[in-house]
Amino acid sequence: MNCETVGKLIPLYFYGELDPQQEDQVDQHLGGCGACARELDRQRSLAAALDERTAAPPAPLLEDCRTGLMAAIQASPRPPRVHRSPWASFLETLNGIFSSINRVPQPVGALALVALGFFGARLTGAWNQAQGSVSVSSLTPGGDVFATVRSVHPDPGGQVQIAFDETRRRVISGPMDDASIQKLLLAAAHEENASVRVESMDLLKSRTGSSEVRDALLNAAAHDPNDGVRLKALEGLKPLAADPQVRTTLAQVLQNDANPAVRMQVVDLLTANRDDSVVGIMQRIIQREDNDTVRLKLEKALKEMNASLGTF
Repeated sequence: MNCETVGKLIPLYFYGELDPQQEDQVDQHLGGCGACARELDRQRSLAAALDERTAAPPAPLLEDCRTGLMAAIQASPRPPRVHRSPWASFLETLNGIFSSINRVPQPVGALALVALGFFGARLTGAWNQAQGSVSVSSLTPGGDVFATVRSVHPDPGGQVQIAFDETRRRVISGPMDDASIQKLLLAAAHEENASVRVESMDLLKSRTGSSEVRDALLNAAAHDPNDGVRLKALEGLKPLAADPQVRTTLAQVLQNDANPAVRMQVVDLLTANRDDSVVGIMQRIIQREDNDTVRLKLEKALKEMNASLGTF
């Protein structure tokens, strides 16, 4: 990685948002680059300064809330004692409190509402537990089963009818040439988790003889939003660098990919097999390439192919 790329990744690196491969690459760069290490120190100082900023609530807030609550309780008439749930009683008390909050300055009233919402949530949670509420997790047979509730309806018999979907986690193992293993690895190449996609690319690159694997690598190299996944896919495409379809995709990646490290690897793949059809593409790209390292690599590749650096 160069300084330009690392500079863009430092905020993500600081907050632990990079995938393992990118994090290792940034670590290696920081170990040998004082300028980027100082940039990381500035990121730490900025985060520390932000952590020191606190917003203290107004001093009279608690007293005002207590006074309003007491006034509402004392002003409320006492009807004949009837059986009410704690939630209904709480709502009735809130009605009196809201009228008194109107007399409080707006910022104080807003903070009071936040506090009341918090304690209301605590009260309802305690009430549900006291009434014997059953969590979805208690309905599942084990920790490897996950449920998603789709609907809740009262039953004519006085019960509750709940519709939910269950997903059961399974673990399988097998050799790479097993059809089921390859099918799941191909599915993993489209998972939302970037680290799963990286691992799948790393394993699939040893099975490039399959057209499905080749298509998965080409799709990842051209379209995956994660830099680490695209780099892994390019590693897998090395044995196929002479294939015309692969070279067409690589040329598109060279023209469109925003990551200099990806573009540099594409140049290596395209120049590994001499092909005059890519000379024109490289000549056009070198005119607009803004990364010095990539530009030097393109110049070297064109010189090795005895081609000029520009088009005429």
